[in-house]
Amino acid sequence: MNVRLKLLAAARSSSLLETRFDDDRPLDAAGWHEAERAAPVLCRLAAAELRYRSPSARCRETGDALGLTPLAQPALRDCDMGRWRGRTLGEVAAAEPRAVDAWLADPRSAPHGGEPLMAFITRVGGWLDTRPANEGAGLLAVADPGVVRAALVYALQAPPHTYWRIDVQPLSVTTLTRRSGAWSLQLEG
Repeated sequence: MNVRLKLLAAARSSSLLETRFDDDRPLDAAGWHEAERAAPVLCRLAAAELRYRSPSARCRETGDALGLTPLAQPALRDCDMGRWRGRTLGEVAAAEPRAVDAWLADPRSAPHGGEPLMAFITRVGGWLDTRPANEGAGLLAVADPGVVRAALVYALQAPPHTYWRIDVQPLSVTTLTRRSGAWSLQLEG
């Protein structure tokens, strides 16, 4: 049996614009406007048999704005950034330059006291691997950009440092398929 999962990146919030480590801010006015404007194109996603979302406010509100009513999944929460939560990379780098260097160089380190990148990727991958087989309409997950990046690294069995090279735009859709236990990335035209 096959699995087809569409990952919809949440609309933007001010934390995304300011590149802050997850602080669970809701959509800003521009994010709401973009989601409402994209609704006619993205409404096709409502056909998914099962609809999930990250538990963040921006994912809940993105799902609401698009009329998707996705179910919150704790395993899809963004990476726990510990004491760095709500701060920008620049702020943290100025205060803890060695800690930032260690964190960027070693996916198993967590100098912030939160979750190591490798554990985050593994957690999201575990959720992916437990999705039920589906034929037809498939599955949907409204997720924070970091969750989409982690899912791609896991599904493609890419090295963890690849996580930093994936740019996920608000309201973008990524499709993953699992056949015979292996995940593939499907690009749509």
